Amino acid sequence: MKALLPKGWPRPKGYSNGILAEGSQVFVAGMIGWNEQGEFPDGFVDQFEQTLKNTLAVLAEANAGAADVVRMTWYVTDLDMYRSKLRELGWAYRNLMGTNFPAMSVVEVSGLVEPKAMIEIETTAVIGQ
Repeated sequence: MKALLPKGWPRPKGYSNGILAEGSQVFVAGMIGWNEQGEFPDGFVDQFEQTLKNTLAVLAEANAGAADVVRMTWYVTDLDMYRSKLRELGWAYRNLMGTNFPAMSVVEVSGLVEPKAMIEIETTAVIGQ
């Protein structure tokens, strides 16, 4: 996997502009922050952390992990909340995903299918690189 950074561009903070990868692709549908019993934690950061854990559990079924992730799209119901929690989100991200910073987008949406969900993340991974 190779991060793509055009000459002269500053290094993005917390993500990559693009990723070049070869191998088998794994597509993870939008994961939300509930546990195995369908229960949500109360806070945005706790839901984010559970969302990442759920994503990693699905990736593990393909013998993939955090280092194989090449793209993530985050859908959040409150962009101001996201911005106010960047430090805590960064810590939770690095704790579970390490120093892999794939191509990422964050999009504010008016709601998600599960009414208690505050965040949903779609992920693409490439294994066998």
